[in-house]
Amino acid sequence: MRIAEYRTHKAMGDDRLKGSKQLWLYGLENLPERWQLRLEQLQNQKLKTGRAWSIKEYFRDMWTCQTVAEARSYFHAWYSWAIRSRLKPIVAVARMLHRHLERIIQVFAHRLTNAPAEGINNKIQSLIKKAYGYRNRLRFKTDIFFHCGGLDLYPTLSQC
Repeated sequence: MRIAEYRTHKAMGDDRLKGSKQLWLYGLENLPERWQLRLEQLQNQKLKTGRAWSIKEYFRDMWTCQTVAEARSYFHAWYSWAIRSRLKPIVAVARMLHRHLERIIQVFAHRLTNAPAEGINNKIQSLIKKAYGYRNRLRFKTDIFFHCGGLDLYPTLSQC
């Protein structure tokens, strides 16, 4: 969204979006104090990028919902705003999320995520990088068990 709008404005000689890439990547709670004034100024200029950022920030608050019903209600409010925004990338993402809504809502029902699996995958990928790859499948499997299995490298000796 930002790139397309930046190019459009730049072609007209307007460079107010210049150097703002990092600004739009921050969440509101992590925005450095030195950039808060600039964000306010850009938000007040009714830019498409500013609207897209606001819609993204509003969606992030969905994860604070406590129940399935609350999350579903929150999503439908966000979805109607996103669809009415007439911002093509936002509308596309909103429709995709709507198609997967039942699977997204399961997070609120069970409070489970795939974060542990992603953590293990990350650890395995770092093993591959450290070893510069594996030629032997058995060695690769052994290394995964050793590093991800929670084994104590220095077990305590029992006194007899």
